[in-house]
Amino acid sequence: MSGRCTIAITVNGELRSAEIEPRRTLVDFLRHDLRLYGTHVGCEQGACGACTVQLDGKAIKSCLMLAVQADGHEIRTVESLAGNGPLHPLQEAFRDAHALQCGFCTPGFLMVALALAESGRALQGEALRSELAGNLCRCTGYVGILEAVERFLKQRAPGGGK
Repeated sequence: MSGRCTIAITVNGELRSAEIEPRRTLVDFLRHDLRLYGTHVGCEQGACGACTVQLDGKAIKSCLMLAVQADGHEIRTVESLAGNGPLHPLQEAFRDAHALQCGFCTPGFLMVALALAESGRALQGEALRSELAGNLCRCTGYVGILEAVERFLKQRAPGGGK
């Protein structure tokens, strides 16, 4: 085995096992081993949020975590949102608010917004800005992003629509 270890992680509802080097980051495992390219590699220092995924329902920066640390846990990536079917309501909100330009930051924002929605907190204004502050947008699309997330959170709130 020469320094390799076996991990088993549930990714997007499917149990995935692999033999990897212990130093492999979660983002590299997702992209290179599982070929889930929706999780982007940006700064590799946890500052940009492009690599954000959910670990057991909580948004995390996958560049800051080793894949072996996710062993036995559940990971959800942006690929889980629509698959080959219709857009997820969060993706629709981003489309309708024109909340993407180049799209590099979009998967990270989607995963943070989804974790926020699933926590039951319908934030607005500065509170929402604070929650999204760990994700950077190169194209300065923050107004549309905030509008999209706010719209989605309102829809998810009791009596809010969809």
